[in-house]
Amino acid sequence: MRISRKINQGTIPKTKLKGAIKMIYSKELEEMCVVAKGVDHGPAPIPEEGKWVKAKEIKDISGLTHGIGWCAPQQGACKLTLNIKEGIIQEALIETIGCSGMTHSAAMAGEILTGKTILEALNTDLVCDAINTAMRELFLQIVYGRSQSAFSEGGLPVGAGMEDLGKGKRSQTGTIYSSKLKGPRYLELAEGYIVEIGLDKDDQIIGYKYVNLGKMMENIKKGIAPEEAIEKASGTYGRFDEAVKKIDPREE
Repeated sequence: MRISRKINQGTIPKTKLKGAIKMIYSKELEEMCVVAKGVDHGPAPIPEEGKWVKAKEIKDISGLTHGIGWCAPQQGACKLTLNIKEGIIQEALIETIGCSGMTHSAAMAGEILTGKTILEALNTDLVCDAINTAMRELFLQIVYGRSQSAFSEGGLPVGAGMEDLGKGKRSQTGTIYSSKLKGPRYLELAEGYIVEIGLDKDDQIIGYKYVNLGKMMENIKKGIAPEEAIEKASGTYGRFDEAVKKIDPREE
């Protein structure tokens, strides 16, 4: 429904009803004459899953992307991965570090996010500041066409977020401790849990031995004895075999 009033030489809408919303114009605006808008080419196209899309509504948005959020005191961080199809979150991967409360909030976010539009998710309290911030950053990325699948024809299948974890379905983490008095200790790296670090004659790190905890647990679930499961999931990196001294980084 449209109610118009002729003002000077043009026509300006008096009110516009849209559902229960009534458009109200100021007196100053009503008294102005109408000037035609010459340029109106719509939104700039953004890349989405191998196509250029002029996004006008939330349902026009598709793509897979991930990004980082942090809490207000910056004591913890969240890496959030979303796979969105036609504006709806189809899968979510929430990875957190640095805060025990954040890990429980991630469990709640996993229940909350999927099935929502990205606008709903942006306006939903995901409990933890870091997860909320990650959702905000991902919203900005994807509506501006900065997704990881922007130029992938057809996008990435639902399930790609889980595949991002790799074998063993564990997040890649790095945990390094260092002190001026005793130097660095590698505790966990991309390959897994560090069992030993190897030192050369100058006590510098030249390699390490690790256990991939994801693979270890898969072995145990297959019925392999724990000792054998650990051995099968172990490996070395660098010049570990040349080390003149090998230490437990957590004890020595």
